[in-house]
Amino acid sequence: MRQRRHRATTFTTSVLAAGALCSLALAPGADTPHPRVHQPGAGSDPPPAHPSVAHFGAFLDSGALGVKRIADLEKWLGGADIRVGHTYLPGNNWSDIEGKAGFLDDWATWRRARADRTLVLNVPMQALNEVGLPDARVRQLLAHGAGGDYDEHFKKLAERLVELKIPDTVIVLGWEMNGTTYTHRCGPDPAAWKKYWKNAVTAMRSVPGQKFRFDFAPSRGRDAVPWTDCYPGDDLVDIVGMDSYDQPPGQNFDEQVKEPYGLQQHVDFAAAHKKPISYPEWGLFRNGDNPEYMRRMLAWMDAHQPVYNTITDYCPHGVWECTDNPLASEVYRSLLFGRKDPTPQPTAPATPVTPVAPVTPAVPAAPQPPTAPSPKPSAPVTPTPPANCSPLDLNPWVEYWIGGKLCLRLDWYSRRS
Repeated sequence: MRQRRHRATTFTTSVLAAGALCSLALAPGADTPHPRVHQPGAGSDPPPAHPSVAHFGAFLDSGALGVKRIADLEKWLGGADIRVGHTYLPGNNWSDIEGKAGFLDDWATWRRARADRTLVLNVPMQALNEVGLPDARVRQLLAHGAGGDYDEHFKKLAERLVELKIPDTVIVLGWEMNGTTYTHRCGPDPAAWKKYWKNAVTAMRSVPGQKFRFDFAPSRGRDAVPWTDCYPGDDLVDIVGMDSYDQPPGQNFDEQVKEPYGLQQHVDFAAAHKKPISYPEWGLFRNGDNPEYMRRMLAWMDAHQPVYNTITDYCPHGVWECTDNPLASEVYRSLLFGRKDPTPQPTAPATPVTPVAPVTPAVPAAPQPPTAPSPKPSAPVTPTPPANCSPLDLNPWVEYWIGGKLCLRLDWYSRRS
């Protein structure tokens, strides 16, 4: 599902530039808002006792630029602690898949800087992975993989990762295999695909010093074939992931949960196989700027505690670099603003976790919660919105910075003629 990046943009916090904004002044001496207000999604999603999406990240770019952007995303999120880096090996040739010299160096440096970080690496199972080869040719390639013809390439990748001192990398091998996008798809011959997966995993595990976790990550729904037909076996899978975008058009979140091979079946399947879950790719797509999807997906992950999640952060999927989704962006930012969670996550990285000082937010600097209770006014003043101006539900820190609440006039269409 991941598309080629065409452009990178910077999100602006002016999410309602097209409308007329009015302010509601906060009463002098009013309580400082708490920076982490949790807003669970509608429907059946239960509010979690302990938020779990702190172990999160975003795909920001495959190369060194993606590493540099992590710090900027942390600042945009008010100093939130991003502990997951996500990148993709190119699939043009086998040299790419072997992790050719230089490509992974910056990611390795970022990962080694802190023991509690996780590097997620998508690894293609075929060269020429995005050229649209016909099923007959894919079937031939799968037969070669099942016969062990490509084992040496995966062994070289494993040796490269151990050499870079990132032996605990999460390997998302042959992702979205149940679809038709990639040459490494499963559909033409599921039996051969599963044998090929076994060969690749066995080759990588044969390298001394490795501590890899292998993430089996189909796309949500049936797609070309049921993803359960491609599952290679519990001894070869450490995490059961799922790439889940807001699609197809008109499908609401409850349908994404309940559909065959959807979100609920994913959770149930992983539980039955005693595996943790993940969401390597997720984000907006066919239904446009959809804040309800964003609320519900974040609430779903809070409730079901994935090992990690990484939103795909470029258009049309993203919330920071993509400016096409201001409403969903505000939901994402408000719910993850300042998010830090020292609680160990399920299936923690193999390397020991060491205490880390909190990240200091950059401009705009969010005020810190008081260590002692703030004086409360004896009679708080309830702000009243101006006429024809509907209040907006923004993050409390945003309201604190601007000195009041915001509302949106509803007659702006008539004034744009």
